[in-house]
Amino acid sequence: MISAQGLELAGLGPLTAVHDGDLVLIPGADLTRSLEIDPVLIDWIREAARTDAQIASVCTGAFLLGEAGLLDGRRCTAHWSVIGPMRERYPQARVVDDVLFVMDGPVLTSAGIASGIDLALAIIEKDHGAPLAARVARELVVYLRRNGTAAPTSPFAEFRDHVVPEVQAAQQILSDRFADPCTLEELSQAVHVAPRTLTSKFVRTVGMTPLQYQQTLRIGHAKALLSSTDLTIEEISLACGYGDARQLRRVFSQVQGLSPREYRASLQ
Repeated sequence: MISAQGLELAGLGPLTAVHDGDLVLIPGADLTRSLEIDPVLIDWIREAARTDAQIASVCTGAFLLGEAGLLDGRRCTAHWSVIGPMRERYPQARVVDDVLFVMDGPVLTSAGIASGIDLALAIIEKDHGAPLAARVARELVVYLRRNGTAAPTSPFAEFRDHVVPEVQAAQQILSDRFADPCTLEELSQAVHVAPRTLTSKFVRTVGMTPLQYQQTLRIGHAKALLSSTDLTIEEISLACGYGDARQLRRVFSQVQGLSPREYRASLQ
């Protein structure tokens, strides 16, 4: 077998039976070729869907799921360049654009290429927990992002299911430097957008202003430290970018309805 990029794959065995708990991953391919796949493969995908396995696709691999009828009535996505053809070919599918991936029951689809990593991390988190997914993300030196169809586990993973470049860039800066002072003007200059424009795009995409987002990251980090470390409230306040424990207590209580100490006690 030769991939679309010319990479030859050797030592491939026949398609085996899929069992409950398995993960079937369909990679992307040249669209004109992927729709000419042997019907035996399509039947195999259909049979796999009859088990309790997860069926995932990357990029145009979603078209094979569509050929097998797995997208009918489901939310799904694919590479942005084929969203139109996908909607035309599979009118019963609920095709979603401007997302990294979609998880609709056992059928999981991703937008393509790098978003396959985001989908893989989400699968790891769903099946094995957030700590393992975070460790894998760190090993890969990638940012752990989540799609809006699943509940995020931290603000660092939330609100990242869009493809607005200026907002993504600003979010990454705030995530990397959430404990550092950062004005709207400085952030706007960094992403080459006027302050008013950045705020408008941020509110429309994320639902809050850039500085409110930074505050959300700080409180999220404070919650993580309160739940997983023995650091004092003063130490946590400094680690999260607050001047002192009093400032952390005030903001934390406004957001959580509990003081940091009460929040920590509620976890024990």
